[in-house]
Amino acid sequence: MGKQKSAAKSALVIFVIVFCFLLIALLVCYFCTASYYAKHFFPGTVLNGVAVDKMTVEEAEDKVAQEVADYIFTITTRDGERYQIIGPDIDYEYVPGTEISDILEGQENYKWLSNRKGAKEFDLEVSAAYNEQKLDQKISELDCFQPDYIVKPQNAYLRETENGYELVEAEAGNQLKLAKVQKLAREAVDMGEGELQLTDKVYKEPKVKSDDFHLTEALANINSYLHTTIKYDVGENGEVLDGSRIKEWITVNDDYSVTFDESKVTSYIQYLASKYNTYGDVREFKTTLGDKVKIGGGDYGWVIDKEKEKAQLLSEIQSGETIEREPVFNQTAVVKSETYDIGNTYIEIDYTNQHMYYYEKGKLKLDSDVVTGNISRHNGSPDGIYKIVYKQRDATLIGENYASDVDYFMVFAYNVGFHDASWRNEFGKDIYKTSGSHGCINMPREKAEELYQILQVGTPVIAYYREPVELTAENAKISNAYSYVNKENGQ
Repeated sequence: MGKQKSAAKSALVIFVIVFCFLLIALLVCYFCTASYYAKHFFPGTVLNGVAVDKMTVEEAEDKVAQEVADYIFTITTRDGERYQIIGPDIDYEYVPGTEISDILEGQENYKWLSNRKGAKEFDLEVSAAYNEQKLDQKISELDCFQPDYIVKPQNAYLRETENGYELVEAEAGNQLKLAKVQKLAREAVDMGEGELQLTDKVYKEPKVKSDDFHLTEALANINSYLHTTIKYDVGENGEVLDGSRIKEWITVNDDYSVTFDESKVTSYIQYLASKYNTYGDVREFKTTLGDKVKIGGGDYGWVIDKEKEKAQLLSEIQSGETIEREPVFNQTAVVKSETYDIGNTYIEIDYTNQHMYYYEKGKLKLDSDVVTGNISRHNGSPDGIYKIVYKQRDATLIGENYASDVDYFMVFAYNVGFHDASWRNEFGKDIYKTSGSHGCINMPREKAEELYQILQVGTPVIAYYREPVELTAENAKISNAYSYVNKENGQ
């Protein structure tokens, strides 16, 4: 019995001794491992993507330094082109700091049992040095900065076409701002970043874009102007002004304001006047006797008021509408024609034959012998094409040395008209050459009365000589007589 108790006691002692030994061994192992991890990183430790498990600070720094030595900086343009700059080209190298040792110190080495598994990733602000001048130089040498590569941005603008104007879209191009790219690259490399994505902010842009307000407004205005059509009721066939001609007048200024070249507008108005003004024109006239005479002068005919027409035209061009109207006239004729505007209702005076004819709608309504201005006393009646200005009953004709009362007076030139001449017993023949009037057209009273009754104000008057004459009287000058000669100037 005693032996059994002694054996049990011995076994217990041995167990305790073994247990203590094992416990001491485990504690020694634990503290030794903890001591190891005081100088080494736990398994699974990753610094900036670099696995440094079971490495010392020095070993980890060497590993990180190696990764830094392999640094590649990538620049990507907005067109997707990629350019790479390697670390050695810019003297890129690791600069040791305290971050790695700080991580090791903070990893709680006595908790190595619980921290021996799983990834432990750390992002370091790795200090690195590089040559900024070399980085700037490398960037400037990239293909995207070379002249053959660069496509400069193009401004949007208005282009003239056959039919008007069109908007040419702006072109972005690919021209980078070197200084800005270099600045962004330095900032990225300073932060240890491996890539720089270039955005629109570092590209030169067109100064005038396609949606520029002034540009689009100018185009809208031009299109409105070019849709304007003026249909002139003038001449025999009319005249049309449309966008094809208006386009030639448009000026697009540097600020995209739209103006008209008024000199060209003036030229167009002059064209209208030259084509359709008939005032003073020489016309070929078929006489009652059947022959043809050429007669100009006088004050009859179409006359465009150029200033008023220009002002109205400039106002209407901006409407974008179709407008039908006559030009602005300050004088009109009976018939709208560039060649023969007299019509078929008129008075014909054949001074040479001393006879007058009144036609109404092509039919002879009245004719009469007359006595006209005294040629020998330089009072020849004015020749030319005129119109009846006014009619007056019971008029007194007053001159330098005479005063004559007449019953019917129908004026067509300056102080010159048809009237009755009760003091004459005969008319026609060659009386006018030596005993003619002071310039008026003398008629028998009954003929003057009849003419007065049927004659309308505005009726054309065609007066002509069949032989050359020289008219020098003041009324011939003022009346723009066809045969007026200015003796004082030798004309």
